[in-house]
Amino acid sequence: MLMISVMDIDKRQQHSHAHALLRECLGTLGIAYLSSTPIVTNNMGKPSLADYPEVHFNLSHANGIAACIVSDTECGIDCEQVRTFRPNVMKRAFSAAERELVESSPDDERDLMFFRLWTLKEAYVKALGVGISYPLSTAEFSFEGGRIVTGIAGYSFRQYLLKNGRYAVSVCEKIAQTT
Repeated sequence: MLMISVMDIDKRQQHSHAHALLRECLGTLGIAYLSSTPIVTNNMGKPSLADYPEVHFNLSHANGIAACIVSDTECGIDCEQVRTFRPNVMKRAFSAAERELVESSPDDERDLMFFRLWTLKEAYVKALGVGISYPLSTAEFSFEGGRIVTGIAGYSFRQYLLKNGRYAVSVCEKIAQTT
């Protein structure tokens, strides 16, 4: 289950709003998410529900947006308000092909292309549960038409562009193994 909320709230309220989305998602599964709900974290800090190890979730929030995913497999979500990107971040975190993709984008689409790629990378490392210590330039993405192209096996990716490209939201889920 995926929930995204674009809202005009104070930056301090964004974290609480993301948790309200999680509460709503878990409620549809009959799970009460309260301040007393036991949460455990992995060694990199990724949280999970102590009493429901089969339920995976991830949250994200940025200026004007909050997002939540709940899944039966490992998952990650990242949302960003599109703004002027910092080229030094791109040099550190993007492959040569991704840098070329951003740099060759029309001027009025360059920031959006950066954040489309950035949110995919963030969603992936959040699904892995390793954070941005992961060598982000090795998680490479591109686009063919409306399709996300990557060599990353075992994961599926989706992306949503909201409010005429003012926000980018990317989702990554581990593909369930069938026996």
